[in-house]
Order: sequence, then structure tokens, then C-alpha cells
Amino acid sequence: MMFGNRGRNMVEVIEANLDALLRFAYLRVSDRTEAEDIVYEAVLRLLESRKKSKLDDVKCYLFRIVYNLCQDHWRNRRIVTVPVEMVDVPDNPDDRLDNEEMNRINSLLDGLPPSEAEIIRMNVTDGLSFVEISRVLEIPQSTAKSRFYSGMKKLRQKYFTNNH
Repeated sequence: MMFGNRGRNMVEVIEANLDALLRFAYLRVSDRTEAEDIVYEAVLRLLESRKKSKLDDVKCYLFRIVYNLCQDHWRNRRIVTVPVEMVDVPDNPDDRLDNEEMNRINSLLDGLPPSEAEIIRMNVTDGLSFVEISRVLEIPQSTAKSRFYSGMKKLRQKYFTNNH
């Protein structure tokens, strides 16, 4: 594993961002268990990585790994049909609230181009700065900003058209 200050600092960055990474993955895959698995895999990949990145890049590198794993999740997903009577769904009000909130957010963003919706999610929901978003998506910061502002303008127009 890692030794010295660099390893300790990396672990601190990982621990400080675990909740945000889990939320980030959950909003993209809509399944808490899958999101936890994705974040676990991302942390393992980071720790096993031989990449010599600066500590400032660890957070963005982690979000990039999680983002890629979420993309892979949808690309590699096999549809499995299970009879309803075989599913044991616990009645957990917190999960239901999380699902309702996630559905509300996603329905607002459904009408936007995916590139704009993703940047809005990363900024508003995940709290990433435009610098971090540009590193995660590997796009110029100016592109991230213009997609964000364009998407927000469309959301405002949609909101005011539907509510008046």
C-alpha cells in the first residue's frame, strides 16, 4: 500500500470525498449498491495506480474514474428480468426520498442535451467547480462554463414556460 505523507494525504482526500463520490455515482446509476461498488472500485484503482499525480489532482482523478465506471456500467449492462413476487423491497423512507429527489432532478434535466445536463449535475448536485469538471470530463474550462450557462438558460425558459 502507500507509505509516507503522500499516501496519508491521499487517504485523507479519499475519505473527505467519499460521500460526494457516492452521491455522484448514485445519481448516474440509480442504484445505491452499484454506486457503492463503483466508488469502491475507483478507490482501489486509485490506490493501485502508479500514476504520479499531484495531491491537488487526486480529487479530480477519483471523480474521473467514477465517471468512467458509471459510463461503463450503462454500456455493459445486461437486462435481467426478475418476477415481481421474487423481489423483497424493504420499505426504507430514506431511499424513497432519495429516489424521488433523483427522479425530480433527472426529469428537469431530461430535455437538455446530455453534455449540458451532465455539467449542470456535476456543478449543482455534486458541487464540482468548473476547473474540476473540465479535468473530470477532459474538456476546456471555457467549454464547461458555456455548456453550463446554455443549459441553465434552457432550464429557466422551460421552467417559466411550464409555470406561467
